[in-house]
Amino acid sequence: MKSRERVFRAINFNYPDRAPISHGILPAAQIKYGEALKDILQSVHEDFGWDYLPDIKRGDLPPLYKGGRNYDDFGTLWEVSHEGVCGIPVEWPLDNWDNYKDFKWPEFDAGPPNARLYSGHMVGKNEDYYARGAWITFFEEMQQLRGMENLLMDLAYKSKEVYRLKDDLLEFNLRWIEKWLQYEYDGLHFADDWGSQKSLLIDPDFWREFFKPAYKAMFDKVTDTGVDVHFHSDGYIVDIIPDLIDIGVKVLNCQAPVMGLDVLQRNFAGKVCFRTDLDRQKIMPFGTSREVREHIIDVFEHLGTERGGIIACGEIGPDIPLQNIKAMYDTFINYRY
Repeated sequence: MKSRERVFRAINFNYPDRAPISHGILPAAQIKYGEALKDILQSVHEDFGWDYLPDIKRGDLPPLYKGGRNYDDFGTLWEVSHEGVCGIPVEWPLDNWDNYKDFKWPEFDAGPPNARLYSGHMVGKNEDYYARGAWITFFEEMQQLRGMENLLMDLAYKSKEVYRLKDDLLEFNLRWIEKWLQYEYDGLHFADDWGSQKSLLIDPDFWREFFKPAYKAMFDKVTDTGVDVHFHSDGYIVDIIPDLIDIGVKVLNCQAPVMGLDVLQRNFAGKVCFRTDLDRQKIMPFGTSREVREHIIDVFEHLGTERGGIIACGEIGPDIPLQNIKAMYDTFINYRY
């Protein structure tokens, strides 16, 4: 079975021959492990066009991964203490609403689907793969423009300025989505970390009032063209998973170990395809290879069904030992529904 068909069958619960594999490798892991990581990946058939990874050129890393302090295109200053691991914003262009009158929204291009975009470079080309593009945020971009503390206060007090920011950012994202949809993508990727370890970061009812309509407008623009919506969110987001499914999310990459595999299986297995997120707080960095294998099978059997519903993925940071990376991919390759 070719990769593109395998992914479509997994997403649509139509009996793929195996769970398709998707890389989730942070630049810092490539920087740390170099050729040793490439050796592991030699035997991995990845189903989204990443059969190999390009060499990291540190000067080409985007501001949120580039060591030191660097501004992004919005004017947010990022501080990265560990190069290749996402840093934190330390200056925000709209930390004072008086700055809004002079703020200029940037414009971004979109990359064609048969050329894989990585750190500013196009790599690989194969029409047999499922083409997934973009990485579009909303809540996180609002934080990066305004500052997390400021934004949460804005939302609590429902300031008129935060409604303006929401509307302007939505218009910006819709323009950018149009650029992605000019190409023949199979799926577009959205992301916002909505959960803490124990709950949603804001009241779920207010999320539905304020944020859900914006997501729906973006997702409708994508699904109306027949393109799949992929969504990533860390933390405890059980309260809004039904809403995400309702407005068109086909593939959900969520922090399953935080929410509990039994909870996700009982409520959502068979209703949405899971791009798996393995336990990167305990098992992946500190467990044995056997524990990694057992954990992956447990995740797959809870979140998947005999008809599919799993995309095999595990984030690889510099704290994951090489033997556990190898055990992860070996399990991905050999697992069958």
